[in-house]
Amino acid sequence: MKHLRYPASITITLAVLTAALGATKSITLPGDNAMAELKPGPGVEAVRANCVACHSTDYIVRQPGSEAKKWEAEVKKMISVFGAPINEADAKVIVGYLSSEYGPRGSRAERDARQQNQEGSQQ
Repeated sequence: MKHLRYPASITITLAVLTAALGATKSITLPGDNAMAELKPGPGVEAVRANCVACHSTDYIVRQPGSEAKKWEAEVKKMISVFGAPINEADAKVIVGYLSSEYGPRGSRAERDARQQNQEGSQQ
């Protein structure tokens, strides 16, 4: 009878492990901080759909304000160097959004700082 105990305990152990491994698990990641929220505008959904899959929006909003040529070079780099699966039409929309919302007039952080300075000087 002793030799029957081991196969039964092995079978029970395997059944428990199989059930545990088959359980669905999920991880909820925190959202980006408010400072890194993308500005609304034409093309923001293309940016969310294509860029945020690989990196945080912090990498976008904290960049120095740049003209379209610079943003185009950045998008091309993401595609050719890092393998971002962005089609040509989306790339144009992304460059348009980035150059209009984060263009030569400065990054969001720089604009926010200018606005705070202006509000402070008006008081």
